[in-house]
Amino acid sequence: MVAPTNKKLTPVMRQFHDAKEAYPDAILFFRLGDFFEMFYEDAVTAARVLELTLTSRAKDASGAAIPMCGFPFHALDTYLGRLI
Repeated sequence: MVAPTNKKLTPVMRQFHDAKEAYPDAILFFRLGDFFEMFYEDAVTAARVLELTLTSRAKDASGAAIPMCGFPFHALDTYLGRLI
């Protein structure tokens, strides 16, 4: 994933990109409210492996949809076990 240069990122997506930059080789379970969400390549991989529905978030600066998937935070042990 290439870090966006668009300064108009939402605060949440800016935080996601900062965390992903720190851990580029890990699938990042990003907590948003009651859910763990994954974006971009992480979402594509996790959706396939964990049999989650792949959706998309608002479009990025180039107009492309941002792949996204997630699950309720209370199901972490189940999904993390399956992923490992």
